[in-house]
Amino acid sequence: MTLKQTFKIAAKSILAYRSRSLLTILGIVIGIASIILVTSISAGAADLILKQVRALGGKTMVIQPGQDPKGPGDFSELFTDSIKEKDYFFLNKEKKALDLLTVAPVILETLSVQKDNNFYRANVIGTTEEMPQILDVAPESGFIFSEEDVKAKASYAVIGDEVRQKLFPDSEALGQKIKIKGKNFKVIGVFPKKGQVGFLNLDEVIFVPYTTGMSYLFGRNYFNEIILEARDEKLVPSLAEDLKGVMRSLHDIKTIDPDKDDFHISTQQEALERVGMITDILTALLLAVAAISLVVGGIGIMNIMLVSVTERTKEIGLRKALGATNSDISLQFLIEAVLLTSAGGLVGILMGGGLSFLLSVILSFFLKLEWQFIFPYTGAVVGFVVSAGIGLLFGIYPARQAAAKNPIEALRYE
Repeated sequence: MTLKQTFKIAAKSILAYRSRSLLTILGIVIGIASIILVTSISAGAADLILKQVRALGGKTMVIQPGQDPKGPGDFSELFTDSIKEKDYFFLNKEKKALDLLTVAPVILETLSVQKDNNFYRANVIGTTEEMPQILDVAPESGFIFSEEDVKAKASYAVIGDEVRQKLFPDSEALGQKIKIKGKNFKVIGVFPKKGQVGFLNLDEVIFVPYTTGMSYLFGRNYFNEIILEARDEKLVPSLAEDLKGVMRSLHDIKTIDPDKDDFHISTQQEALERVGMITDILTALLLAVAAISLVVGGIGIMNIMLVSVTERTKEIGLRKALGATNSDISLQFLIEAVLLTSAGGLVGILMGGGLSFLLSVILSFFLKLEWQFIFPYTGAVVGFVVSAGIGLLFGIYPARQAAAKNPIEALRYE
């Protein structure tokens, strides 16, 4: 019997039991769809995060409190009070000597903002006039507060476009006063609609002088971080090392041991590498979970194929009586298993791709994220090959059981 004839017989047998065939491949469909969905979401998330990191530019560095987090338990150090005003004063004073263009402190908190009967929860950021320069944004109307305003603890605010729409739906925002934690702030500038820059949505922020924020809003005298911009991107690696020495001197740390530091410096390249590593680990973990469903699906296929062998005992006996060899019988059932799982793989790829696209649309339009749909072609190829391989692996035992049937006993089977 030729291979072509065996394929035809296997295909007819599958089509003869459509309901059973669909139930047989259900586990494979779910497993492959999960793999496509996971890899697509991971690729989309990585693309989104990397775009946000790159938006700050390759010349940007960030000094944050605590040691560089190496695990989930270390992130609590980001809320320590080790980055103080004296650090900012020194770095800002010596920025030319350190080859820095800008130095901007950041103290941030989400607070309720009020204008008459309109309320909005905004990210209120205490900083200096150099922060918009780092973020490459300027007020569309009005202006940013000055260095003198920072020193004078002026009650000035520059608001994002979303804040303007919520607090001033029917009036001009510029020159008006808003209330934050009971204190009045005059709106001196309004940013244009900008969206996400780095990890900050500029449409939802309010910039105030950090001195004003420390005195009246945040109740603390330390920063969440200090953002620095190098004169040249090529200087960033060496400059990061120089800044470590400067910070150790400012914090009276005598040793070069990183474990003794109460701060850490992140560059954009390090952030990109860290994001890549995290997404790779999460993808691997999620794929491992999806792989379990494939194994379960493979076991289900083997069980149903064994049931099929038992139910088709008479058919096997008849084929053997007509001259089919053990190899022909074994090959037929093996091909059936591979066809079933391959079909399940294709359906899973289409389902996973469709769900991924739908999710990307939801994230883009409803959550207003710059989420890009990325179809994982490599994952699809691997998924199809794996599904076919599962059919081959888990179809061997049922195929051998079918081939081992005695033709005389098979014909007598009721």
